[in-house]
Amino acid sequence: MVQSMLPAATLKGQTAVITGGGSGIGLGIARELGLLGAQLVLAGRKVEKLKSAQEMLAGEGIEGIVVPTDIRDPAQVDILMGEAVSQTGRLDMLVNSAAGNFIVDSDQLSVNGWNAVVNTVLNGTFYCTRAAGLKMIELGHGGRILSIVASYAWTGGPKTVHSVAAKAGVIAMTKTLGVEWAHHGIRVNALCPGPTDTEGARPLWADPAEETRLKAKIPNGRFGTVQEMGRAASYLLSPYADFVNGEVLVIDGGEWLGKGLTS
Repeated sequence: MVQSMLPAATLKGQTAVITGGGSGIGLGIARELGLLGAQLVLAGRKVEKLKSAQEMLAGEGIEGIVVPTDIRDPAQVDILMGEAVSQTGRLDMLVNSAAGNFIVDSDQLSVNGWNAVVNTVLNGTFYCTRAAGLKMIELGHGGRILSIVASYAWTGGPKTVHSVAAKAGVIAMTKTLGVEWAHHGIRVNALCPGPTDTEGARPLWADPAEETRLKAKIPNGRFGTVQEMGRAASYLLSPYADFVNGEVLVIDGGEWLGKGLTS
């Protein structure tokens, strides 16, 4: 088993809720937090995926519970946070990793299509952040909240206007709550991954020519790994980042800085 870069007991005795924790970057973050000693609460809509993630983590000695949740439903989100506290006694961290997106020309995007993405990415993130924040305030020991965003929230992203608008809203929410909730001992930050080698993303570069084209846009010349995203997240959620608040950490090999330099 590959150990985390931080000391193994950094988060021992603490509880982390991870939405979208059944796969991809969300699962990678869950694994890193688990290696640091955190008790995990994996949330998502697909029970089978969550159970599979739970079993995989258990194989590495990482404990986690599963709470099926549709984050678009505030009532289910409240139940999720309540279960986290009732089953572990604490709520120290929330990772908003659940998301949804699809490619479409803006003039072909339906109202239903817009709502499908915005309700998950922006509203769902707010529902989870609000519910977790209120629990943290009630418990009185502070906490850390981390949301996953995307660089096109700054640069724009043709054919993804719904996701662009939603992610930009999450960034604004992150900065606002970072200020409002600091006196409660709650830090609110965001992580902005670049192209990352996940099962969900691989079909995007299944064509070797497309893979070459995409990598040419990244100054570091490669895609990120799930482990790298998990380690960046674990830093932001750990005591090592106690003075980092309301910020967005970009981890993309310089891709968004290179926009305009390559076609």
